[in-house]
Amino acid sequence: MTIIASLLRNAQLPDSPTERLDAELLLAAALGKSRSYLHTWPERIVDSEAAQTFAGYLERRRTGEPVAYILGLQGFWKLDLEVAAHTLIPRPDTELLVETALAQVPATPARVLDLGTGTGAIALALASECPAWQVTAVDRIDEAVALAERNRQRLALGNVQVRASHWFDALAGERFDLILSNPPYIRAADPHLAAGDVRFEPSSALVAGEDGLDDLRLIIAQAPSHLLPGGWLLLEHGYDQAPAVRDLLAASGFVDIASHRDLGGHERISLGRLPC
Repeated sequence: MTIIASLLRNAQLPDSPTERLDAELLLAAALGKSRSYLHTWPERIVDSEAAQTFAGYLERRRTGEPVAYILGLQGFWKLDLEVAAHTLIPRPDTELLVETALAQVPATPARVLDLGTGTGAIALALASECPAWQVTAVDRIDEAVALAERNRQRLALGNVQVRASHWFDALAGERFDLILSNPPYIRAADPHLAAGDVRFEPSSALVAGEDGLDDLRLIIAQAPSHLLPGGWLLLEHGYDQAPAVRDLLAASGFVDIASHRDLGGHERISLGRLPC
């Protein structure tokens, strides 16, 4: 017989910076229970099938595979989202983009565009908070479009439309009150690409040229043609890219340009408004 406390005590994930949390998430999933169940009933016996499932999860995690990919789920904002290996795993830093958008634009009727939606995290979080907004979520990867649509349907958010588009390519003539994106922004030679969870994530969702700014340049240059007068553009970027992004926004005619810091104190998002 094996009990919950023993399985957690013996779980070995030495290369994970969140070893205990990972083990708890994986065991809770193997049991079909919540993490709080593990703490409430540490002496409960775990049947052999669940124990084997947990052992398999641990082995995958030891190879470096992200917990989100193992479980197929990731929490973001107030939502649980299906994730898959062809999309970026939603991260807490990106919630700053959602917070800023909600603070910047009234919850009255507005047209909103999420570029490179991946799982649909940003679009779905905004739509859940602002039912009056009509949110369009686009991605160039067909599998990502299908995944975001599954998340939309599961969350029953009727004010979101998921479409296929490489940035603005399929949006000719359409204009929005707010455009957001968490685009690729990592430099091609960044050593972090060979470490941690990002080894398992699609490079197309991470890398943007030699300086990491290729996609940000394109979005900023083309956004004015798709914003209504007074509309806002909000962008996530690398921890050291804010000055360059602010310069790009200014060069494209944006005003009221600013950057906001994440919980680590880094300038993580920048924004600008199209003049009226």
